[in-house]
Amino acid sequence: MVSKRAFVMGHPIAHSRSPMLHGYWLKRYGLEGSYERLDIPPQEIDAFFAGFRDAGWIGGNVTVPHKTAVIPHLDSIDDAATKMGAVNTIWWQDGKLLGGNTDAIGFLGNIDELVPGWEAGTKKAVIFGAGGATRAAAYGLQSRGLQVALCNRTLSKAQALADHFGAGVGAHKMDELGDLLADCDLLVNATSLGMIGQPPLDIDLSPLKKDAIVYDVVYVPLETQILKTARERGHRTVDGLGMLLHQAVVGFERWFKHKPDVTTELRQILIDDIRAKTPGA
Repeated sequence: MVSKRAFVMGHPIAHSRSPMLHGYWLKRYGLEGSYERLDIPPQEIDAFFAGFRDAGWIGGNVTVPHKTAVIPHLDSIDDAATKMGAVNTIWWQDGKLLGGNTDAIGFLGNIDELVPGWEAGTKKAVIFGAGGATRAAAYGLQSRGLQVALCNRTLSKAQALADHFGAGVGAHKMDELGDLLADCDLLVNATSLGMIGQPPLDIDLSPLKKDAIVYDVVYVPLETQILKTARERGHRTVDGLGMLLHQAVVGFERWFKHKPDVTTELRQILIDDIRAKTPGA
């Protein structure tokens, strides 16, 4: 009988690749445990947490649409989850059920790995979007001391987010984009635009400085059109797959008491799976 049971919960959840990467780590380190995929409709959240302890869960990951809905069921949440208004990781500590958000850790860990030394001379970032990924990117970059400009087609959403984060984060209209790109060192797409099945993020990169970095949180396809264009222009680029990998490290360590490595082999396993299951990825 497996004594340590962790999970990823969402609705729908069949697309999640988290079981693949946590399963890889359990096998790689010879650890006892399981990581299960749970499809929980919103109306079943209360019942799930009512039986949480008896079911033997040691913790898990939370994805859409539950990242906010789980908060009332937790004893407390960490500073990152509070600032981002969402929880993506749950674990037990001293008999209390805690929640945190590791998305910013994943965002930063990914660029730290793929563009070592990227912070040298990187002072200003432009982020597209006003959703959960934008919150993670803004929180992470603000923690590293960057000035952040949020661009969203609905200015009021970007403004609300800028007001939430405070000093160093501003909201801008899309017609300001040319001037923003000319002055930025890091461009981030934190929307779903460019994902398979979604329209592309259609922007002109010509004002962007040649040494600027372009980061897309999308990872299906692995190279979005904006990353392809940026690469062809000579920019350093970062895809979103590593964000998924790096955000998972903290949870795994909390549940199974072993800090895993993000290996080239693991990255390739997920790349192969994405390509096999998603034509055109």
